[in-house]
Amino acid sequence: MRAVGLMVHGGPEVLQVVDLPETEAGPGQVRIRVQAACVNPTDLMARNGARADQQRLDPPPYIPGMDVAGIVDQVGAGVTTGVKAGDLVMAMVVPKASHGGYRSQIVLQARAVVAAPAGTTAIAACTLPMNGLTARMSLDLLGLHAGQTLAVTGAAGAYGGYVIQLAKAAGLRVIADAAETDEALVRSLGADIVVRRGNDVAARIRAEVPDGVDGLADGAVLNERVIAAVRDGGAFTSVRGFTGDGQRGIRFTTTSVRGFTGDGQRGIRFTTTFVRGYDCEYEKLDQLRAQVEAGILTLRVAAAYPPERAWEAHQRLEAGGTRGRLVITF
Repeated sequence: MRAVGLMVHGGPEVLQVVDLPETEAGPGQVRIRVQAACVNPTDLMARNGARADQQRLDPPPYIPGMDVAGIVDQVGAGVTTGVKAGDLVMAMVVPKASHGGYRSQIVLQARAVVAAPAGTTAIAACTLPMNGLTARMSLDLLGLHAGQTLAVTGAAGAYGGYVIQLAKAAGLRVIADAAETDEALVRSLGADIVVRRGNDVAARIRAEVPDGVDGLADGAVLNERVIAAVRDGGAFTSVRGFTGDGQRGIRFTTTSVRGFTGDGQRGIRFTTTFVRGYDCEYEKLDQLRAQVEAGILTLRVAAAYPPERAWEAHQRLEAGGTRGRLVITF
């Protein structure tokens, strides 16, 4: 089978089409003939060497990719989730070595695989699992209740957009950041208040919510620059392992697809969370599917590329400004 991977870390040009042996579905597993794999910022880090330490014990090729959608073509013994050969499905992948989403066939635990939203294509469906589960986890970690106020940075991105829509479905008031060119988009996703993005966005949030927001989901990775937007005793969750230092009684958590443990520096107590803990959480991913079908969540695709042009997708995402996800099709 074909895959898109790398033998050495580097720029987008290191991505190449490689051949891998076919795999078989074992007990409790499902094999998917992948039609579409989403390109996410985490894939850039897998390619450019930022996560090379996590790959050093595995031989290349390294295959990125955390989201797939396609047709089930083999179901192992003991699968009880109801998926069957011929179903259009979607799944989140936790990559390791050559086990990544950029491949034309993949075997996953059955509980990682759910039906694609009715009426969607594989290209659209593959944009949901990882970003949707990450957004779901952020809101679960923040623990806000209806009527409270949530701030979202990086609101125009896939993660930020899903956070907004899930938050509104839960009855939260949402204040979000956006560039002028993205303001209409962010409002269409449901944000109640939109402020201009930037390193000083905390001040603009405070101008709208003088007492500070109850919780903040930091998709823009502003880290300490946006803490001031949160009220004393509020909640803050990051997507790149930032934990703050417990100032003003703020509860810091990390939302991470690979988990984050820290090293106990300066006596900080780290809250460790794994989206891998949400991997194989069939019910959570299936609920996201239902929310797409109900019109609560919006799937956004920017463009699709064949495997031979996967490097272009990485180059475009790395350049910034992409709205909607880029997809590799098989």
